[in-house]
Amino acid sequence: MGLTIGVDIGGTKIAAGVVDEEGNILSTHKVPTPGTPEGIVDAIASAVEGARAGHEIVGVGIGAAGYVNRQRSTVYFAPNIDWRQEPLKEKVEARVHLPVVVENDANAAAWGEYKFGGGKGHRNVICITLGTGLGGGIIIGNKLRRGHFGVAAEFGHIRMVPDGLLCGCGSQGCWEQYASGRALVRYAKQRANATPENADILLGLGDGTPDGIEGKHISMAARQGDPVAVDSYRELARWAGAGLADLASLFDPSAFIVGGGLSDEGELVLDPIRKSYKRWLVGGNWRPVADVIAAQLGNKAGLVGAADLAREPDPIM
Repeated sequence: MGLTIGVDIGGTKIAAGVVDEEGNILSTHKVPTPGTPEGIVDAIASAVEGARAGHEIVGVGIGAAGYVNRQRSTVYFAPNIDWRQEPLKEKVEARVHLPVVVENDANAAAWGEYKFGGGKGHRNVICITLGTGLGGGIIIGNKLRRGHFGVAAEFGHIRMVPDGLLCGCGSQGCWEQYASGRALVRYAKQRANATPENADILLGLGDGTPDGIEGKHISMAARQGDPVAVDSYRELARWAGAGLADLASLFDPSAFIVGGGLSDEGELVLDPIRKSYKRWLVGGNWRPVADVIAAQLGNKAGLVGAADLAREPDPIM
């Protein structure tokens, strides 16, 4: 099928990369993320043109944070960009004169990990991304499953706690309010405020107050054995594992791949997630248990996955 370009739309930068059929990134080009929807279209086109120089390109895949229709063309809704029924495929194609597909960014990252990262060798994989929020993707029978309208796998907005914490989506008790980077910081601040004597290392890495705690401080403190930091990771893992157990009841995958920024902490977060998953898995002592694997591609997964999905046939067919 030839070389394709993957585009990753981030909060501060838009990255485009030329990717071959083995998932290797051959060249990249980055531009700042503008503040307007039309500016973002211009920036995508600029990034694509910068990356494609010297390469023969057959298509472009764009990973967008939002609800993307089944035809891989329109962003129904994006939480952080003012896109409502945005015909992104049409607009970008008019600028770059190449076939374009649009994919949810978590789906793109899941596909990248399935094809070229932690999911290699598996046919049935569920991916979750633990970052600022919580996203995911479903690969069953070697195919990315988007659902009838294209918006499946919004795992972060499964309601875990009836009438629980208010979520940015407008609902209450969503999974990402209990298993995400934001949740981790909240746990650490609450615990440091309640028992500051157990958070000496953690507090010392910030400004000395619970309000000054940041995600990077929790990671550093946990690795030094700070009780509050370690316990905060355990609380995050408890909720993450419980959610995986629910997903196992739905999809019965052979593996869960855990990506996103929190997965960079390796066994610090993965080991307690595995224990929580086994604890809450129905019949867990008597049934096969899916592997819980760290993502391998890091922040390249979305770009690589979007580029590869540009080679995939139209899912409507």
